Amino acid sequence: MPEGTPRPMSCETDDMLMIHQMFRREFRLAGPMVRHVDAGNTSQAARVATYLAEIVTALHHHHHNEDEILWDTLVDRSPGCALHVGQMKAQHATVSDLLDRVEEIIPAWTPAADAESRERLAAALDAVSSALDAHLGQEEEVILPVAAMSLSQAEWDRLGEAGMASVPRNRLLVQLGYILEDATPEQRSMVLAHVPLPARVLYRLTGRRQYEKEIRTLRAPV
Repeated sequence: MPEGTPRPMSCETDDMLMIHQMFRREFRLAGPMVRHVDAGNTSQAARVATYLAEIVTALHHHHHNEDEILWDTLVDRSPGCALHVGQMKAQHATVSDLLDRVEEIIPAWTPAADAESRERLAAALDAVSSALDAHLGQEEEVILPVAAMSLSQAEWDRLGEAGMASVPRNRLLVQLGYILEDATPEQRSMVLAHVPLPARVLYRLTGRRQYEKEIRTLRAPV
């Protein structure tokens, strides 16, 4: 490359695959989780509702951060992906409407844990899962390769930093457990390399156990 020629942008986007993996899994399991709550079991309904509110909020934040940080920069750097970015925005709007529906039903189900509201909530979560699978698959196919060639690592890292900032501090270590759940050894090493040493120690001592206890309490038997 001649001296003075700007170096092409590039970044590693594999961390997004892990976040997508987490959202796919959690929303796939959410409907069965709700259906597993016996009618009238309000204490379990409250626990499940708290978790559902968390993952719904997390997905809202994830998509908002992409809307704010990613799309305009991608179109500016790679105008040829404008059509795909438009599709991503439309899909975000669709998923947002489905998440709003979930948020409307949760308060109707939780106080009595009735069977009718339970099934409406589970069906709404199934719809989110289906839409999310299609959206994330397309994003991985047509957006991530463009981002990898169009953004610097510092620009890409802003997405992760914004996502981390949206997680309540008392949930960070538990959320790390969800992110690492299906990780390959290579992915696990990649994530933990960006976690400060004190947090890694706390995760091993307490965070992982809190996460494991939580999923045993929440999830329906497979």
